[in-house]
Formats: sequence, C-alpha cells, structure tokens
Amino acid sequence: MGGESQKGKVLVTGASGYIAGFVIKALVADGWQVRGTIRNLARAAEVRATLGLPNLELVACDLMSDAGWAEAMAGVDYVQHIASPIPAGEPKDPNELIVPAREGALRALRFAQAAGVKRVVMTSSMAAIAYGHPDGSPPFTEANWSNIDSMDAYAYIKSKTLAERAARDWMAAHGGAMEYVSINPAAVLGPVLGADFSTSLEVVKKLLDGALPGLPNLGFGVVDVRDVAALHVQAMVTAGLNGERFIAQGRFIWMREVAEVLKAGLGAKAKRVPTRGLPNWLLKLLANFDATLKMVVPELGRRRDASAVHALQLLGWKTRDEATTILDCANSLIEKGLVKG
Repeated sequence: MGGESQKGKVLVTGASGYIAGFVIKALVADGWQVRGTIRNLARAAEVRATLGLPNLELVACDLMSDAGWAEAMAGVDYVQHIASPIPAGEPKDPNELIVPAREGALRALRFAQAAGVKRVVMTSSMAAIAYGHPDGSPPFTEANWSNIDSMDAYAYIKSKTLAERAARDWMAAHGGAMEYVSINPAAVLGPVLGADFSTSLEVVKKLLDGALPGLPNLGFGVVDVRDVAALHVQAMVTAGLNGERFIAQGRFIWMREVAEVLKAGLGAKAKRVPTRGLPNWLLKLLANFDATLKMVVPELGRRRDASAVHALQLLGWKTRDEATTILDCANSLIEKGLVKG
C-alpha cells in the first residue's frame, strides 16, 4: 500500500466480495496497511479498479488449498476472514458449500496462528443463528444457533453454521494466544462498488427490473454494508472481545415495505416496481425457472427478528435506517447500469 502503516497490517480474505470491498476501504481510510486474497490474480486489476485502490496488494489463495496462505499471512497483525462460497442457487450437493466454508475457515485460522496473528475477525451470518426455530420465536440473540437438522436449513444455512462452529471448536482446542470474533450479518444491502455484489441485493434489483409480477410474502432483517464494514473494524481493534459474537441486523422488513420505500424515494425510476401482492403458489411456480427464487421459497411468510443490542452496548454500533440503505442500494444499482433501463 506504499510504505509501512503506523497501525499495522491486515489480511482481508475474499477481497473481490461485496462486504470485503467495504471492509478494505474502511481499513485503508483508517490508516491500515491492507493485503487482500483473491482466488485468481487475473482479476487483480479489476478488483483494484472497483475499489479505487490502484496499489492494493493482492495475493492468490483458495479456500480448499494450502498454497499461498503462509505468504498471505506473513507480517500480518490481524485477519478479516470474509471469503466463503455464496450460491446463486441451491447446489445439488450441500457439500459444495459446506466443505469450502468449513475448510476455508480452519485453513485461515491455522495459518493465522502460525504467523502470530493477534486476532481473526470472521464473517459468519444470521444463517448460523436464526434458522430451524419455531415461528414466533423471540428476537434472536448471539446465544442462538441454527438447527441444521431442520427442514428449513438449506445448504447455505448449514455451511455458515458448520463453518462458525468448526472455527470456534478449533480456537478452543488450538487458538493459544490468538483471539477470535465473529460477525453475523442479516441481509446486507447498500451501495455497490461494482458488478460483483452480494446475492442479497438481488431483492432490490429484481424489484427495479420488474422481474417479479408482484410482491411475494417475504421478509428479511436488513443491515447496511457500510455499517457491517464498520463493525468488522471495531471488532478487530477493540480490546477484550475474544470469543465474542455480534449480530449485525437492523429492522425486519417485508418486501411490500421495500417496494413502498422505492416508490416513495425514486419516483419514475421505480416505475417497474410492483405494488400488488404475489400469491405463494405463483412464486413457487416462478421458482422452477429462477435459482435465486427457489432458495427463498422456504422463507415465505417467515419472520425472523433479531437483536443487535449486544453490539450497541459493547461497541456503540448501530445501523442506519432501512430506507436510506434501500435507496442508496437502488440508486447505486441504477447509476452503475446494473438495472435494466
């Protein structure tokens, strides 16, 4: 990054990803020296251009291979382990997601500890907390874990739950002096830096595109990507957090509320956003032709409230209001040409 940082060096895994991009930008703005990992260095120029960081140091690492990890960790003070497979649809074999998520987390911890890293902050998910519980459960807290034997625990849920559990078990057995913190975000929305954005943004994109003939009975907890990045940095530098777990979620919001925000805030730019409800049977029919929709069918009518009071009390963290996040997301997708005109 041009000269040694006074603060130290941070390795961010999965540097081409949505959350990782904002974490990298937050760290650089805060004066840290940053090294990022990507699977293929052929994408290095594209990643640097997307982040607006022409001198960002990037190294090649794969979640399923030891190659490059020792070099990536050399001289590093902290690790932000964000890389994890995110599917566009439900894989035929859940292990396509579970194995790289779990093995990647353990590989990052093993090489971090060997390199003398002080603390690893790992991006987990509300997927590891809020699934497989009865409807009407009280708001979820960091004490909850998803029940992966439940019918609504699809492959992504299992991958995030098993990866975080494996990481915590490994730390308990082998962590030594190294510290570990996990961040568990809900649906991450907000502005985009480029075309490589999170699957969670497909909700806003599909509404703007007019890809849905109506509004399905779906909802999700919302959190702003900028606030998620800020929480990653705070969880890295704040003393006394070893073993902590932080839910990153604002309010639970239904799709009809998202549509109302878009209609009210965008005017003509939201002309394709539907206003009528979409019956469950019709969404299930459409899901046969759309892998992203197929993944959300089990979520129809499900409400998952969660409390981020722990992060507020320990770190003073809170997320901006949902309308700001949704509108910044929509305007950014439109400006970048990622929504049909």
